[in-house]
Amino acid sequence: MDPRAPSASKRLELRTLFDSAYQRPRRIWIYTPKGYDPRSAVAYPLIVAFDGAEYRDTMPLPLILDTLLAARKTPAFVAVLIDDSSSATRIADLGNATKMSEFLGRQLIPYVRHNWHVTTDLRRVIVTGSSAGGVAAAFAAIKRSDLFGNVLSQSGAFWRGAEGSDEPPYEWLTSAVAAAPAKDVNFFLDVGEIEDHATLGGAGPHFRDANRRFREALKTKGYKFTYEEILGGQHGPAYWQLRLPVGIVTLSSAWR
Repeated sequence: MDPRAPSASKRLELRTLFDSAYQRPRRIWIYTPKGYDPRSAVAYPLIVAFDGAEYRDTMPLPLILDTLLAARKTPAFVAVLIDDSSSATRIADLGNATKMSEFLGRQLIPYVRHNWHVTTDLRRVIVTGSSAGGVAAAFAAIKRSDLFGNVLSQSGAFWRGAEGSDEPPYEWLTSAVAAAPAKDVNFFLDVGEIEDHATLGGAGPHFRDANRRFREALKTKGYKFTYEEILGGQHGPAYWQLRLPVGIVTLSSAWR
């Protein structure tokens, strides 16, 4: 973890839940802001992040939230960082996976609401992720718009098929958005300008172009969204961590 973040790390609590959707133990980390008060008159807004270990360390969300709060750029958030393991296990969690939305709706969000003083106002809840986590965030909000009112997706893997599939038809979520009425969800999307490499060794769509087509589906259906292509941006945490606070500020500014 970033050596500058001792106070944030002390307010990051590890819990393990038995995930009944996936039938395995799942680690989560809960961040509470400085001065967290479980009896506060106003419940805390919530941010849920996939790839929790990465958002704990490489893209230190706790430090970012501490810094934004100290600068008075955002309100004080409670954050939940979800461990999604790696390789095929990770994609089974994050690749447009129905079981993940079941875990979020049946277990995670009720558990967090029961144990921490967080809002039930979906307009003050953000779900975020990068790459596969980015498409997972969008899928979760569209599937459970009663829980998540905001999506922060960075280099989202919108090229993916349904249920973690690497086979066509690709861009499953884009097609699903185009075919259904709009939900009350606000999006912040960014992707690197030069993420123009084809996926699956050349057989699949480009990250950047798949993001563009997802944006167009949102636009056609009348969703609220912010979309940016990052000049010189590539596919990796070095770019995402710089933009993560921008997305949080942009989304939260609508309801501060």
